[in-house]
Amino acid sequence: MNSPAADGFRMPPEWAPHERTWMAWPGANPTFGTEHELDEARRAWASVARAVQRFEPVTVVASTGEAAGARAVLGPGIDVAEAPLDDAWMRDIGPTFLTGNGRLAAVDWTFNGWGAQSWARWERDARVGRFVAARAGARTYGSPLVNEGGGIHVDGEGTVLLTETVQLDPERNPDWTHERVEAEIHARLGTRKAIWLPRGLTADYGRFGTRGHVDMVAAFVRPGVVVAHTQPDPAHPDHDICRETVKLLRAATDARGRPLEVVELPAPTVAEADGELVDYSYVNHYLCNGGVVLCGFGDPMDEHNAGIFRRLFPGRTVTLVDARAIFAAGGGIHCVTQQQPRA
Repeated sequence: MNSPAADGFRMPPEWAPHERTWMAWPGANPTFGTEHELDEARRAWASVARAVQRFEPVTVVASTGEAAGARAVLGPGIDVAEAPLDDAWMRDIGPTFLTGNGRLAAVDWTFNGWGAQSWARWERDARVGRFVAARAGARTYGSPLVNEGGGIHVDGEGTVLLTETVQLDPERNPDWTHERVEAEIHARLGTRKAIWLPRGLTADYGRFGTRGHVDMVAAFVRPGVVVAHTQPDPAHPDHDICRETVKLLRAATDARGRPLEVVELPAPTVAEADGELVDYSYVNHYLCNGGVVLCGFGDPMDEHNAGIFRRLFPGRTVTLVDARAIFAAGGGIHCVTQQQPRA
């Protein structure tokens, strides 16, 4: 079987037109802890779904037998499908959609619970990618690479952002080299150049962390332009990490040889929740048709960063959605959404 790239497919950028957005519904598992935390998570996921629904159709996959409960919280107009689930991070368990010659395809990465983490269960989640791809009518390509959608970000013109501690994680891809990862990524996504960042944010290496997903750190917002998380507080462990990331990005060129313009997104003033370090990040936004759904944290920096996104996307409506309950479970708004591009 040929690779997607050989068959003329590539991953479009997130700002390209979407057919719909896919999400997954939170169910009882270690990520959400108590019944109260699960209820809070469901309300937060529903807020994201409704914010996205203003701009494009949304399908939420609920675990078997939980569709009726999901519909009651989500409200009208949101499509609900049922499939066995372990967790609710559609960015990571869902397929990565591709387009080419007016057709839709998808990459079904190998998924192993973010590097076989001790609390994670993934037997059901490992099958969600093919379920969603089939519902979308996409030709599906498998991949031996253990990877998640939050671990990649593309500009649609041949460049992909990766993180050393994700794709080269020994619990994900033991014995894989930079060269082998790049060859597999390029063959699946239709990219030509990888920009490697050394690591993710400090809190992303905590209990429910991903060990460095790039979508907390940096993201393309158009060809040649990336947004990057920055931590102004010199005492914060992310301060030096962010300085290194920004310096690396400013020194990088994309697949077309352009130097990158880096737009800094300063972190919220809140650095801890319940005594634990948090990785609250405005980089973890979601672009949908005509809209930007941006993480809010009840913080003075919310409106500052919303203003940056309004300047970056003057033709889109910027919507802040409180993402603290999502981050408490280990991710953000980008992590719970997955775009299906218009073929």
